[in-house]
Amino acid sequence: MKRRSGVHTRGQKKEVLAMKRFPILLALLLAGSWSAHAPAGAEPAAVRTGGVAAPVPDGGPDGPPARPETISPRRNPDMKQVPKRSETDPKYHWRLEDLFPSQADWDREYEEAKRLIAKVAEFQGKLADPAQLKACFELEDKLSLHVERLYVYANMRHHEDTTEPHNMALADKAKKLSVEANEALSFITPEVLSLPDETLAKMIEDPNLQPYRFTLEEMRRQKAHVLSKAEEALLAQAGNMSQAPNTIFGMLNNADLKFPKIRNEDGEEVELTHGTYIQFLESRDRSVREAAFKAMYETYGKLKNTLAATLAANVNKNLFYARARKYPSALEMSLFADNIPKEVYTNLIDTIHRHLPLMYRYMELRRKLLGVEELHMYDLFAPLVEEFKMEIPYEEAKRMVLEGLAPLGPDYQRVLQEGFEGGWIDVYENQGKRSGAYSWGAYGTHPYVLLNHKDNLNSMFTLAHEMGHALHSYYSDKHQTYRNAQYTIFLAEVASTLNEALLMDYLLKRSTDPKEKLYLLTYYADQFRTTVFRQTMFAEFEKIIHEKAEAGESLTPQLLCEIYYDLNKLYYGDGMVVDRDIEMEWARIPHFYSSFYVYKYATGFSAATSFAKQILEEGEPAVERYLGFLKSGGSDYSINILKRAGVDMSTPEPIEQAMSVFEDLIRQMEALTRA
Repeated sequence: MKRRSGVHTRGQKKEVLAMKRFPILLALLLAGSWSAHAPAGAEPAAVRTGGVAAPVPDGGPDGPPARPETISPRRNPDMKQVPKRSETDPKYHWRLEDLFPSQADWDREYEEAKRLIAKVAEFQGKLADPAQLKACFELEDKLSLHVERLYVYANMRHHEDTTEPHNMALADKAKKLSVEANEALSFITPEVLSLPDETLAKMIEDPNLQPYRFTLEEMRRQKAHVLSKAEEALLAQAGNMSQAPNTIFGMLNNADLKFPKIRNEDGEEVELTHGTYIQFLESRDRSVREAAFKAMYETYGKLKNTLAATLAANVNKNLFYARARKYPSALEMSLFADNIPKEVYTNLIDTIHRHLPLMYRYMELRRKLLGVEELHMYDLFAPLVEEFKMEIPYEEAKRMVLEGLAPLGPDYQRVLQEGFEGGWIDVYENQGKRSGAYSWGAYGTHPYVLLNHKDNLNSMFTLAHEMGHALHSYYSDKHQTYRNAQYTIFLAEVASTLNEALLMDYLLKRSTDPKEKLYLLTYYADQFRTTVFRQTMFAEFEKIIHEKAEAGESLTPQLLCEIYYDLNKLYYGDGMVVDRDIEMEWARIPHFYSSFYVYKYATGFSAATSFAKQILEEGEPAVERYLGFLKSGGSDYSINILKRAGVDMSTPEPIEQAMSVFEDLIRQMEALTRA
């Protein structure tokens, strides 16, 4: 189940306050060249997203790629075999007319947005007056919604066929409008933050400003880390320089690194690339897996000094901003954006450490199923059972997803059916269509889902996943104001992953074929390995290297390799061979340039697994709590929203619950292999 996860992208941490107030900025940051966030260490593949603010582009080597390596990226078919959009059945097209019935309607709203942009300046210098501030916020919301609608529509039209020039120009026009609106509104936050503390406190309690209370409270919380006007201007000027480590890594990783040729299963010499690497690791021929693994890390090893210096520069950049903005550490600066306690991060690492014996047990099971004497690092993605081919046409996939999500109750089923039949989904591939999958939409209309559906198991899980995002947005929009509807990245993957967990439970319970069941169990167990254990290992690596740098140690290639190798030994155990080559893997993980991000995959997966376990065991009370979570949007801090719904991420309990599910999977696999 390749999936992109979430709605925020790299470089946004310092923009979180602005985005909570102004979704246009979020849409802009997520557009075009911004890369998708997804569990680190994956290869480029299909991408998913959640939330109404914007979709996230496909992952790539220059940005966090798309999903842990559990299923091979599908090779694109010959374009001659893919129909033109005009040749596809409109029954399976999304209905963008629900946003704008015609181009003329889009044009009229565009002109209205331009008119509102011109009005914004009237409020500059007047925000100390509560009445003026309220009017300004109201205008901001109105303008933001117009631009969001224009931007979403233009880009979704463009995504239908990215070669079509009219819609390409329309998307560019919408992007420029976003920039213009953002610039016009950029004075609001600094002006509010410049107000005396007493004035801001009175505004928070002002009855007329209650719709904006959370916005103002968040501004006040951030105020301690906002510097003087001159200092802020200086930091802003340093912004381009701060992107240098990421830019340099991207150029090295994408343009300059050249990998050697290796021999495939047929003995033919083929080029190793970022895109083919995972396919080689999933080969049934062990010599192919080993050759690809060694060639990959030998290539990175030749540049280890440069790559270590680049990563060290990124760490030092984080330290600089943390100290400049008066945070205790770089980690706490990162967590502050979403008001996440440090204990959430440390609890994750500590709890996973306690459950590492489960990983060791799974690795031993993998060794037995592969029939090898020693399990090596290049065996981690080898198929354990022959791929169980499940032909699942789209209409059948919809039926199975509906049945699988029945535990969520009749109202969820009703909305899901409405999404299936109501023009929400663009189903099949056509020439020029954007690759991958995502959920998107604009406040005030139903969500939309882009798919490139194939009649297989992976596509069915993609459908369940994206509809999880879509229904999260539906419930958030229905129950929250525009300003409070957009949920954070910390929450974004919970709803989508929960749908996958419930669908998997349904499939396992109805399966009577041992081979099919083992295939499904392996599929699910690898999600735990790659999304919980592996991402936590990455999170621990980030924590260690930042602490080393904060203590004054130099991040030499030798130190980075030593830390990374030791973590692999810890996480995979002594029961397998941790090949020395793996010590260079840190050099190829783009997420390390989006610091302290990957832990959210592990926490999101754990929260979703905890919700699923509660729903399956408790029934209606847990469903009601979960629907309350979906309806909360971004109306409070993420940790509070989850806690009210019964998942307290400040404690180890949700991770413990996820580990109990993982243990049960292993137990079932062990029983099947003994049978």
